[in-house]
Amino acid sequence: MENLTDLAFVVSSETLALLIVAAFVAGFVDSIAGGGGLITVPALLLAGVPPVTALATNKVQGLFGAAMAAINYARAGHVDLARQWASALLSFAGAVCGALLAASLPTDVIRIGLPFLLIAIALFFAFKKGLGDLDRAQRMTPFLFGLTVVPAIGFYDGMLGPGTGAFFMIAFVGLAGFGVLKATAHTKLLNFASNVGGLAGFLLVTSPLWALGLAMGAAQIAGAYIGSKLATKIGAGLIKPVLVVTSTALAVKLLSEWL
Repeated sequence: MENLTDLAFVVSSETLALLIVAAFVAGFVDSIAGGGGLITVPALLLAGVPPVTALATNKVQGLFGAAMAAINYARAGHVDLARQWASALLSFAGAVCGALLAASLPTDVIRIGLPFLLIAIALFFAFKKGLGDLDRAQRMTPFLFGLTVVPAIGFYDGMLGPGTGAFFMIAFVGLAGFGVLKATAHTKLLNFASNVGGLAGFLLVTSPLWALGLAMGAAQIAGAYIGSKLATKIGAGLIKPVLVVTSTALAVKLLSEWL
């Protein structure tokens, strides 16, 4: 395998292989429970990619996994993508605003509280009884949910990003009353849209490594295809433990950065 050259950044064949493996695993995990960035962003940083460029490149490769998962869940009948376009646009708009305002908002305060929020999500899915694939009573109308919750989480994705899929997931379960599998299916197009919005914001300040992002994106497609297929077959029995593990791992990683 030859080295991959992307403008002034050169990735050796060995590093490229490791990044592709990381993207595959991230696509698998993200298609089930979110949190794929926990794998790919550190991998890009360890490869020597500058932080802002790493975040932008992560958005490029993440698009493909989210899109593949959304298509698979739609084919299985768990989500009607055509009915999500308005919410997807709001997620996109929220992410653009988050990316543009990231430099002027107190993101350090959010980073401090984020690990504890992720731990709360893990505990919720680990110990909350009755969480399965059957729908529950909704606490918010679809219109209000799409108008408020969706752009708010999209805004967070554009500004920071870690745990976005888990936040969409718990919002669909806790507020929209969706079953676990249905909630997972409904997060993917919205996460795709927030990735696009975040990338649009990053393009104003940096240029991602396009060749590397596309190479990792191909691996994301494969991982997301397998992950979403398994989640469709097993449902909450697979999604809940993966969500608990990824949320806890992300919380531990974020806490370790502050200690």
